[in-house]
Amino acid sequence: MQVRIRLFAMLRERAGTDSLTLELPDGANVGDALDELRWLTGGLRTVLAVNRDYASPETRLRADDELALIPPVSGGAADSTLHVRISSEPLSQDVLAATVRDPRAGAIVTFLGVTREVPALEYEAYAEMAAAKIREIAAAATERHGLCAVAIEHRIGTVPLSEPSVVIAVSAPHRAEAFAGAREIIDKLKAEVPIWKREEGEWVSGRPIR
Repeated sequence: MQVRIRLFAMLRERAGTDSLTLELPDGANVGDALDELRWLTGGLRTVLAVNRDYASPETRLRADDELALIPPVSGGAADSTLHVRISSEPLSQDVLAATVRDPRAGAIVTFLGVTREVPALEYEAYAEMAAAKIREIAAAATERHGLCAVAIEHRIGTVPLSEPSVVIAVSAPHRAEAFAGAREIIDKLKAEVPIWKREEGEWVSGRPIR
């Protein structure tokens, strides 16, 4: 079967094209495709998307699927990396902390915003605009505080009691910058990003997220 590969930034420049066609056996997954593309990706950490939905190496591929390889996004400071995801799936603090590990970093700070006092909260987002705004906020914090890497994920849909609706992880050379960067990001997320919550049947006005 044939799968279309979309390439961006340094991967596009390495390949000399923004797309490739890859021939894979039926039943192949994203990991199989990545194995065939090691000549291109090398050791570069990439975010994966199949048909515009985030994916893992275990995601099964079908004929004519589009697999996008998304390299690290510059966040303002030299060699910084940024990961942003809005998803209906449960969020993992450990996964995001691992995402921002960096040999330059002496500190990693994580923040979890969790559902409290009610059985569940329901979140809705203008996802495309929200992701763009989150990247803008993260880029500004990276520039201001000299962060090494930032990872932000926000959950939409129903979030049960005590589960995280938002997870932020940042790394920096020193703890003061890491704490300051994480604080700035969550404060601006609460005030500026188009994500809304419904609590006990009512959409809560004012700040988009708790």
